[in-house]
Amino acid sequence: MTLEPEIWTADVVYVGFGTPMLEGGLVVVGGHVTAVGPLAELRQTYPQAPQIHKGKALTPPTVNAHTHLDLSTVPYFRGPYPDFIRHVIEHDRWRTPQAAAQGLGELQALGVGGFGDIAYRPEVVEWLVEHSPLPGVVYLEVINRNPDQADLVASKIAAQLSNWRKRNSLIRVGLSPHTPYNVSRELLKKLVEIARLEGFPLQMHVAESPEETVLMTQGSGALQEIPLQYGFPAYQEVPGLTPVRYLAELGVLGPHLTIVHGVQVDEEEVQMLAQSGTRVVACPRSNEALGCGQMPWELYLKHRLEPALGTDSRSSSPDLDVRNEALFLWKRVDPRVLVRAATRNGYRVLGLEPPRITRGTPVSQVQSW
Repeated sequence: MTLEPEIWTADVVYVGFGTPMLEGGLVVVGGHVTAVGPLAELRQTYPQAPQIHKGKALTPPTVNAHTHLDLSTVPYFRGPYPDFIRHVIEHDRWRTPQAAAQGLGELQALGVGGFGDIAYRPEVVEWLVEHSPLPGVVYLEVINRNPDQADLVASKIAAQLSNWRKRNSLIRVGLSPHTPYNVSRELLKKLVEIARLEGFPLQMHVAESPEETVLMTQGSGALQEIPLQYGFPAYQEVPGLTPVRYLAELGVLGPHLTIVHGVQVDEEEVQMLAQSGTRVVACPRSNEALGCGQMPWELYLKHRLEPALGTDSRSSSPDLDVRNEALFLWKRVDPRVLVRAATRNGYRVLGLEPPRITRGTPVSQVQSW
């Protein structure tokens, strides 16, 4: 290990706070960072130090703010969103703690600093609470459209979450009503009340696809056909509103809620999300693979709502590396926004303390993209 100083730089250097630097660098000596700052200043202070370009970005450990680890063994799918839902339903039995363990191993190998996961079955939540060496939030997914069962389901879930919260774990537990259309109005209101009163975080798939908007506004379209195909009750609660407007009407929006995707939105809906303090996670590669469209980043940034980044699952994304989500958008969105999305914003969405690169930080805590 050399004790001579080196200046590490990249297209974007971000130390975890402030503005990411387009002309920035880190001085590294003996496996630790000894200085950070604008590249010109570092070169003036260390004129003999070699300058080493490390790629697209140098950042603290990234965060995968949204995935489904229990889908890690389900084959990768590209195609229309409704067909993807069929694909997931037909691989229902694959959603096991063993699959989640495989996905968690991938996250560990990537060196992430935290993760947000939606788990379909309680036993997957149980396993992650007991075994995860990484911090994060695991949200129990809820799907139930029968309004008559709202009280029973809500009571059972509240008891489960309270039990998991008592464990000595790096994992926080939360709730994930699957979508605005797969949970009855009555149950959704009760779940939000539990989350607010007991402090459980909420994460929900919202405004992901055009088909979702058609279902919720018109009660028709390709998603309406899926329940009948698999013997489930047909969708009958049709609010006649877009997903975000529906959640606003119910009083669901707020800082306790993170919506995932947020692709099919207009400017007024982005304003609703921003003004309510609702947080957003983008999954651009999954959206592209499933024909969902592109998140309107320019609208979110206009209203000062900076998304975090997630990969979604291995069944709709080729890997769980959130850096590849950022690189996928590198030429479309300001790279400085993207490195914040993959780091600071992800930690904040999950309620974790964002790490910083400062004097004394081990280089093992610096990620090169």
